Amino acid sequence: MLRDEVERLTLRVAELERQLKTNSRNSSKPPSQDVYAKPAPKSLRGKTGRGQGKQPGSAGASLKLVEDPGAVVDHIPSACSGCGAGLRNRPSVDVVRRQVHDLPEIVPVVTEHRLHRRRCRCGVLTTAAAPAEATAPACYGPNITALAAYLLTYQHIPIARAAELLAEAMSMAVSTGWVSSVLSRVAPQLEPFVDATQDALRRTPVAHFDETALRAGGARFWLHSASTDRLTTYLLHPKRGRGAIDAFDILPRFTGIAVHDGWHPYRTYDVTHALCNAHHQRELVAAADAHPEQDWPAQLRGVLDELNTAAHTARELGLDELPGEVLDPMTSRFDTHLATGLQLHTRNHTGHPQGGRPAQTKTRALLERLHRHRDDVLRFAFDLTVPFTNNQAERDIRMTKTQLKLAGWRTTPGATTWLTVRSYISTLRKNGIHVLTALRDAITGNPWLPTHPATT
Repeated sequence: MLRDEVERLTLRVAELERQLKTNSRNSSKPPSQDVYAKPAPKSLRGKTGRGQGKQPGSAGASLKLVEDPGAVVDHIPSACSGCGAGLRNRPSVDVVRRQVHDLPEIVPVVTEHRLHRRRCRCGVLTTAAAPAEATAPACYGPNITALAAYLLTYQHIPIARAAELLAEAMSMAVSTGWVSSVLSRVAPQLEPFVDATQDALRRTPVAHFDETALRAGGARFWLHSASTDRLTTYLLHPKRGRGAIDAFDILPRFTGIAVHDGWHPYRTYDVTHALCNAHHQRELVAAADAHPEQDWPAQLRGVLDELNTAAHTARELGLDELPGEVLDPMTSRFDTHLATGLQLHTRNHTGHPQGGRPAQTKTRALLERLHRHRDDVLRFAFDLTVPFTNNQAERDIRMTKTQLKLAGWRTTPGATTWLTVRSYISTLRKNGIHVLTALRDAITGNPWLPTHPATT
């Protein structure tokens, strides 16, 4: 009995020590939850040999001379810089062009819409229909409304500060009450966009899925996302599992490859899966920290990095797949190091103290997952259209956490409208669409719509 108790306590102490060592570097915990020790930021990506800053081949954003400037100002030298003689009557030999790109002073333009009334012979009085933007005797136009929506959802500016910014920029009174109502005016105009985006996601070859907890209206909700590098959509739901995923209605009708973090409810859907290897790399770091005398965690991480590099190289060369002479030796090494880990960390067959299945260590659970879902782990190497990680979904969700920290949502409808507008702006930016113009078009009843499935 003493031996059994010592063994149980030893395992318990090891588990508690593992929990104390868990941080954002070796697990999926966010940096804000690093309590006892905050590790120095360190990327899990290996050295690429590239310098900092803009990379060769990437798009630049420098200003260029335009052929038809809005105004031309000639500057003529009055005297010679050498002898001092006057140059007033001398001909110009050359002209040096320098263009200053600037904004004009922002002055609101007031357009009056006069709705004429005319009486028919039958006696009925008919009033001309007002344009979509003329909703009241005096109201803000679609351009100002679009800018307010952009500031609130993409730049994460609180309502009061957004009202101050608009008032300063346009030299006109802007109330916080109006700013707070902007998103509820814009979101209903985006219903066609939401339907078209979700339909496009169901038909896209590769899509990313993720979820995170957040609070809205004082209650706990789950934010579910589905996205590609061209599409973004969200669902706020009180549940995390299948009920919410079914309500989202994208994964149940999805026919492509679903990239996710391996959470069990995703796996219950009959689609092809691809697992996020950023999670695996962090867990392998944790395994290396827990077992410093063993080298298989570092070896597995190394093989995953090499496969990822090979996949990137193949895409740059325009290949449809990794050549067998490159892929086969790497996957063989992956299997060898995985087998070594499984041999060193045998399965626990002792029953759980409270009944049920025997509890496995985190390291053993990781090894079994890598072995059981090997094809899904290495999907990125077998299919070059599949990315190495689920970072696309995590990027699309991350800024909602920023909004939660800065302002949050006092009501559930407020959170839903914010997410609707955010998904619209995110999708616009992914497709290179001018955000303010597309927001203005949506406000006037003509939102931009995706026309075809987009791949990652």
